[in-house]
Amino acid sequence: MSLQKGFFRICLVIIALLLIVYLTAKISFIFKPLLTIFNILIVPFMLAGFFYYLLRPVVSVLVRRQMSKVFAILVIYVLLAGLLSIFAAVVWPTLQTQLENFVKGAPELIDGFRYQLTQLQHSPVFSSFAGDESELTTKLSEYLNDAITAASDYVTNVVSVVTSFVIIIATVPIILYYMLKESDHIPASILHVVPRRYRKDGQEVLKEIDGALSGFIVGRVIITCLLAVMLYIGFLIIGLPYSLLLAIAAFFLNIIPYIGPILGAIPSIIVAFTVSPTMAFWVVVVTIIAQQIEGNVLSPSIYGRRLDIHPLTTIVLLLVAGDIAGILGVILAIPAYMVVKIIVVRVYNLFLAEKVEELVD
Repeated sequence: MSLQKGFFRICLVIIALLLIVYLTAKISFIFKPLLTIFNILIVPFMLAGFFYYLLRPVVSVLVRRQMSKVFAILVIYVLLAGLLSIFAAVVWPTLQTQLENFVKGAPELIDGFRYQLTQLQHSPVFSSFAGDESELTTKLSEYLNDAITAASDYVTNVVSVVTSFVIIIATVPIILYYMLKESDHIPASILHVVPRRYRKDGQEVLKEIDGALSGFIVGRVIITCLLAVMLYIGFLIIGLPYSLLLAIAAFFLNIIPYIGPILGAIPSIIVAFTVSPTMAFWVVVVTIIAQQIEGNVLSPSIYGRRLDIHPLTTIVLLLVAGDIAGILGVILAIPAYMVVKIIVVRVYNLFLAEKVEELVD
């Protein structure tokens, strides 16, 4: 009898949830202003949260050295302004030139790729495996054309988006300042809305979420920075065109766990192949060496542990999030999953674990 009651109770909960979803869809126009506000705030708060986890350890070190938190934050801002000035003076001119050359030289890249592929197809080894050479060349050239066009459009769109949202991006330092300043009071403010008997569990959840996000963001950024530096040095040694641009692209792509290293290597290999197959071979060698150093030397000492996320789960999350929210979804997919997983596991243990065990028994 108790089993039937539990079953009907679960059915009623499911029906109630479906009814809520249905009614919410019918009055979706009410939520459009909230959605607009969310779209405006998500980028500055995301950037502020990203830098919060990167800079919080530095603030803690300065505070432990008898420096006030406000003064420590201002010192960090001055140092960041200096680093940005150095970047603008030293790195940006080269990066800007490579960006402009990449956009303008897209047709030459495609022609170079087609030429190298044709030369490769004439070799005895390749021709024994390939079928219709002209058809294969045409298809691969079309794919590359679409990829380079998309990359060029993306670069152009990124520049225009950054230009359009200067005001929003300018709010990041302000948000970041208050996040760093009030970091000790943020958990208490969140726990204030939690019922008193669950505040201990809520405190543990916040601590677990904070540790997971801190480990993921700080660890991935440090590792991918070092990896990008190694790739850039290697690309310079072998003389790869657009070496700085490709190293920076690899940096952003390698932040994505598991599939990031593969995605980061593809642009470099394609650009290298437009020069010669030998250059593509050396890019593969440089990439493998850098990734082996990163995986076997840097990750164990800096990151300390692997993500508790299955690789297949990561791929599914990135595909779904990318389809729903584009590049923003890809960036937020893994951190959001980590937060949701911690909350769901704790809620399950608090409210559902005993009931599920009773139903099973």
